[in-house]
Amino acid sequence: MLTRLKVSGFKNLVDVDVRFGPFTCIAGPNGVGKSNLFDAIRFLSALADRPLLDAALSVRDEGGKAADIRNLFHRVGETYADTMSFEAEMLIPRNAIDDLGQKAEASITFLRYSLTLAYRQGESPLALGSLELRKEELVHINRSDARKHLPFEHHRQWRESVVRGRRAGGAFISTEGEAERRVKLHQDGKGGQTVRRQAASLPRTVLSAANAAENPTVLVARKEMQSWQLLQLEPSALRQPDEFTTIAHLAMNGAHLPSTLYRVARSDNNAATNGNAHNETGAHIYGQVANRLAELIDDVHTLWIERDEKRELLTLYVQSREGTPYPARALSDGTLRFLALAVLELDPQTQGLLCLEEPENGVHPERIPAMLKLLQDIATDPGEPVGPDNPLRQVIINTHSAAVVCQVPDDCLLVAESQEYVADDRRFKRVCFNPLPETWRAESHEQGHPVAKGKLLAYLNPVSSDPPAAEDSKIIKPGSPRHHSSPARRVIDRPDVQRLLPGFSE
Repeated sequence: MLTRLKVSGFKNLVDVDVRFGPFTCIAGPNGVGKSNLFDAIRFLSALADRPLLDAALSVRDEGGKAADIRNLFHRVGETYADTMSFEAEMLIPRNAIDDLGQKAEASITFLRYSLTLAYRQGESPLALGSLELRKEELVHINRSDARKHLPFEHHRQWRESVVRGRRAGGAFISTEGEAERRVKLHQDGKGGQTVRRQAASLPRTVLSAANAAENPTVLVARKEMQSWQLLQLEPSALRQPDEFTTIAHLAMNGAHLPSTLYRVARSDNNAATNGNAHNETGAHIYGQVANRLAELIDDVHTLWIERDEKRELLTLYVQSREGTPYPARALSDGTLRFLALAVLELDPQTQGLLCLEEPENGVHPERIPAMLKLLQDIATDPGEPVGPDNPLRQVIINTHSAAVVCQVPDDCLLVAESQEYVADDRRFKRVCFNPLPETWRAESHEQGHPVAKGKLLAYLNPVSSDPPAAEDSKIIKPGSPRHHSSPARRVIDRPDVQRLLPGFSE
């Protein structure tokens, strides 16, 4: 779980400092830089898994492709920044499995990872440039300091379930020297030899090469960062059936939905053999997904995965209340995306951070509260201890939809704005992520200035101030029990906001 991210020198992210809770919604106009924040998260995730150059080429540039890694650096006119830097505070699981199947147990689960990269020109004018590692550090955050580093509303039992272990020594990864920088990988526990690597010659981050035997905490941090995903659910991928041999894990584009749901249902069947009252067909899981889908579409009775033994295919079907079955290829785009998220909510293997761009696409405005409730239910509930029924998951979305902004809990909202900035005698525009007044984000000095009401007005005027139906308005507020009877205060419910709406009278 990513709790705080500092970025500078990456695209138009300059001196950005953002704190995240379990669920965060970032609103802003097109082109302001919302997606660049997602790109920074994806870049860090790729750096935990791939060589530096491969990670850079996996991130899109301003034209939607990555032909020149120089374009990842902040630019003013024709002048590029020399370096880009990242600092991420994160909660990691206690355990993970490395690439060779070995189990690793972290000695402490609250960490801060820092990284600085520089651009290195190719040997010839036509050669592709490369990245040079200037600094890499991984340090722990003391349990005694955890409360101030987790300013969002949460229960003490939740914090104690995620902030575990202690570290008596120093850093797990550190950097020494100036002219001849060396990155040091320290052993967990007492004893063991510190490994030193010359930073300038490293083809990848030290964190990305950690193993379970010698560096279990670094390995678990690496696996956490690898789990940070940008979901880009494509209807064409969601509609496809799966072969029996398909890897049963939902891909970032939505592929393998039938095999994933089939696996989750079979896992529930395994639980049934241990005493749970579920039948052998996975009907309990299918019923849960169908009930969730019925919040979006009224005409849903049930759904299931059909096994075609002859062709060895798994196909998802949804049955209407009239008894008519519809295969996935006959469902609408919005229905398929909602269905994929409903499966993710029930999948115990889905961990880490999920980023989604404009999840309201294809969803009728009247049903947007159902989509927001589903997204918040996917995220961990900070009012309950983390466990099998409350996994450590996080959701960050971006939007420019007035309907979403009005319905999201106000302490979950950040407004992306373009603001003038001066550095090194150069004036340029950068993106800032500002909270609403009187929220935990506004009380955090690092979060930026509360958003001006005039800026917020642009999101509120296009919609009616009439509240939705009571059942649809029960958006869960972080820190409250998941099934609390009182809904969270939405942006549109704020007294200072309602005075801005058309037709308001004292």
